[in-house]
Amino acid sequence: MQSASALNNAPSDIGSEVAFAGRSNAGKSSALNALTENHKLARTSKTPGRTQLINFFEVDDNIRLVDLPGYGFAKVPLNIKREWNKQLERYLQYRRSLKGLVLLMDIRHPLKDFDRQMIEWAVTSEMPVHVLLTKCDKLKKGPGKASLLSVKKALKEHERWVSIQLFSSLTKQGMDELEQTLNWWLSLPEAIDV
Repeated sequence: MQSASALNNAPSDIGSEVAFAGRSNAGKSSALNALTENHKLARTSKTPGRTQLINFFEVDDNIRLVDLPGYGFAKVPLNIKREWNKQLERYLQYRRSLKGLVLLMDIRHPLKDFDRQMIEWAVTSEMPVHVLLTKCDKLKKGPGKASLLSVKKALKEHERWVSIQLFSSLTKQGMDELEQTLNWWLSLPEAIDV
């Protein structure tokens, strides 16, 4: 639909949208492509940190999925990283149509500092967060489940606002659970009006 470098050149703040955030190598673009069954929707790259704008994808009238710039590994100058962080913070604080945040973490490296910062910000703002422990196909079932339980335990104090699941873009594991969460978030205003 549109890419924006700042909130003031984003699409109109109406309707509902869910934002996807995560470290530069967490698999955001792959998750969005798998979710929409469009492998050319969000660009994937072997070089982390290619998403440098806030990318808005229209799903239906006034319903959007939003790909936020990755954080962490991107090899860009510090002043550009600072600007990304400023725009990201503005978007998350002031976007009225934002209904929830999908936070992607590589299952092998969960809960890095910025992940925790995003969760703290969201909980403080009473914004629901759905954590995807991505690339779970790279672990056997036992270690995958152990990682899930470990992250759930670490975030137990935030369980009112934070849900967590295993996810693989490659095998589509966890796709149904993700779709249920998104459907619930994106139709929340209508459900409240009933």
